[in-house]
Amino acid sequence: MNHERTEISTLGEFGLIDHLTKNNEIKNASTIVSVGDDAAVLDHLGKQIVVTTDMLVEGIHFDMMYTPLKHLGYKSVIVNLSDVYAMNAMPQQITMSIAFSNRFSVEALDEFYEGVYAACNRYNVDLIGGDTTSSQKGFIISVTAIGEVAPDKFVKRSGAKINDLICVSGDLGAAFLGLTILEREKKIFLETKGVQPNLENQDYIIGRFLKPEARKDIIEFFATNEIIPTSMIDISDGLSSELLHICRQSEKGCVLYEEKIPVNDMARQFAYKLEIDPTACALSGGEDYELLFTINQKDYDKIVAKSDITVVGHITEKDAGALLITKGGNKHKLTAQGWNAFV
Repeated sequence: MNHERTEISTLGEFGLIDHLTKNNEIKNASTIVSVGDDAAVLDHLGKQIVVTTDMLVEGIHFDMMYTPLKHLGYKSVIVNLSDVYAMNAMPQQITMSIAFSNRFSVEALDEFYEGVYAACNRYNVDLIGGDTTSSQKGFIISVTAIGEVAPDKFVKRSGAKINDLICVSGDLGAAFLGLTILEREKKIFLETKGVQPNLENQDYIIGRFLKPEARKDIIEFFATNEIIPTSMIDISDGLSSELLHICRQSEKGCVLYEEKIPVNDMARQFAYKLEIDPTACALSGGEDYELLFTINQKDYDKIVAKSDITVVGHITEKDAGALLITKGGNKHKLTAQGWNAFV
């Protein structure tokens, strides 16, 4: 008998996925893209179907002390729709499965589903099923999102080419700062009963964390302007981690320019107040749910027409490595310090 024990933390989330799926064999011709991207792609009567699943666990992915149930319901849908958009697809349906302990009332679940339905209405997505069961402790949410994409228009992480431009939507790092202030106020509240939280009027950064949006508008912009990115991923674990996924799966290197990374002015000022580097928030913070993608240089003129898409770097040959050029002109190896669920 083999009594060796390998701790899951030694592999990390993506190492664990690679380990558990290394012997996974595709048996059906209708399975076009399997494990390893933002979503799977299936062929169904000439249309390609995109499927993705996410699980959110209380105490790991969210804290009920500062997460309103309605916001949690909304966010649990958004994080899945974001993965569908990251494949250049349009979500159509979701399933919602929840497990909950007896501390949750019917009214509490109603509040959670208010948020679920609000997200479904905003993004024109149907809730078509799911499951409910009891949990010994806490709240567990599992959402599956299903989307459609025109034949062979889906975008994977592995298509980046040398000299492609690296682009991001929106701004980065604000969600991490929102989490930071909520965690700070939670700590103060627990240490000093009765103290009311002081969120310092930071509605933007707190909203970015508690109620993110998925970038449907970017996918519509691509369609209108006949742009198909060469690779794409959504930013859930920080810019550096996601960019390294693209580089690894495309077998390429990259150059990322610190001065180009888009950070909201309010977020930047608040980061300075907390004595946190705004660039570090963008690179490693996560939960922004913006889109990171690469495009051929010929599409540059189309991209600059959209004000909230920023070119932040370019793709290089693999041997050049993944580099960050600081504002001072120094070169650093780009490292992933994104969130790890198993530490």
